[in-house]
Amino acid sequence: MLDRIEDKSVEIAVIGLGYIGLPTAIMFANAGFSVTGYEIRRNVVESINSGKAHIVEPEIDDLLKKAIENGTLRATSDPNDIKDKDVYIICVQTPLRDDKTPNLEFLRSAVETVAKAMKKGSLVIIESTVPPLTTVKMAELIEELTGFRAGADFYMVHAPERVMPGRIFKELVYNSRIFGGITPESAELAEKLYRSFVRGQTFKTSSTVSEVVKLMENTFRDVNIALANEFAFLAHQYGIDVFEAINLANTHPRVKIHVPGIGVGGHCLPKDPHLLVWPAKEDFGLIKLAREVNDSMPLFTKDLLFSALRELNIPPSDAVIAVLGLAYKGDSDDTRNSPAFAFVDAIRDDVAEVRTYDPFVRGTHESLEDAVEGADAVVIATDHTAFKSLDWEGLGKLMRTRILVDGRHVVEKPPRGFVFRGVGRGEY
Repeated sequence: MLDRIEDKSVEIAVIGLGYIGLPTAIMFANAGFSVTGYEIRRNVVESINSGKAHIVEPEIDDLLKKAIENGTLRATSDPNDIKDKDVYIICVQTPLRDDKTPNLEFLRSAVETVAKAMKKGSLVIIESTVPPLTTVKMAELIEELTGFRAGADFYMVHAPERVMPGRIFKELVYNSRIFGGITPESAELAEKLYRSFVRGQTFKTSSTVSEVVKLMENTFRDVNIALANEFAFLAHQYGIDVFEAINLANTHPRVKIHVPGIGVGGHCLPKDPHLLVWPAKEDFGLIKLAREVNDSMPLFTKDLLFSALRELNIPPSDAVIAVLGLAYKGDSDDTRNSPAFAFVDAIRDDVAEVRTYDPFVRGTHESLEDAVEGADAVVIATDHTAFKSLDWEGLGKLMRTRILVDGRHVVEKPPRGFVFRGVGRGEY
């Protein structure tokens, strides 16, 4: 297969055309491969085939249109269209259940679909983030369903995505990639394939090491954010600005403290620590404690809001609250595990009305002005660039009461005439 990868004659099927699957399919298609994207949502398939992406990401519409016009990419909901492909790349969600255990039903369904379609010699790549040992178990599932032998009749790899919304196409090219094969030959084939567009470093290892590395990366970030959030708690007790303190501490060459805020969202950080420890035989306190700290931040932000309401003698039951931002990350429409929703849920039953506005996501109000008119408090839940230069004097004139709660350190200097609260801004 190496020669066919080199001359780009292998045919690729990408299973799942979401935030990772669609950009991945586009990259391979524009690298010269024939790519079929499989997606069960028919409206998404129709949109993609018309050249219009269903997700917000810089460059995506132009790159998608190029692939469609070149005839190297098409989407389908028919499993017959992905039969006998040389490469299958699985990019489906692996969410948590309510009890924080992984739900691998989407992955298992995707693997079953691939098993029905694949041929001898196919390369199966899982990009989805999974608990340790999952790739090996999925290879065993394929063996059971097909009678093929892993490493002999087909190749299996875990190749975790390592991109950030808003920078996906740049990071697909320049970030380093890890290819964890169930055999060394499997990893070699995947590395060769991705080298068609990846310019960053590439590393080959086992599938279980690859799975653990991906989860370690995001667990490291989650634990660091939890530490920053605890520093924010202390800042409120000591009456200081935690962001000033963090910036100064980070001038030390061996210190890199992360940023506190209203909470941790996205498809990775709230989930991956749970995936990492799920198969383990022992309980690991630090990782789980960090998750608890970060999950508590919407409630901490609620406390800041209610303290401002008390300062102005406004009963929460009479208050109208406008929440700015629903996406978990600035300048994105990605709402997966967004703390904005956790915050709204936390205050909904205690206030008169909750309004929401996001320039990328449909909220209760379509304009910022409509959302804040007559409101008693504005709470910033997402660090969209548009929120960093708002006319607070003008918005304040629309409000019934001027309270501003900054959950994302968007406002550098509290606007005049507002009662201000901010996560980690203990000096106000």
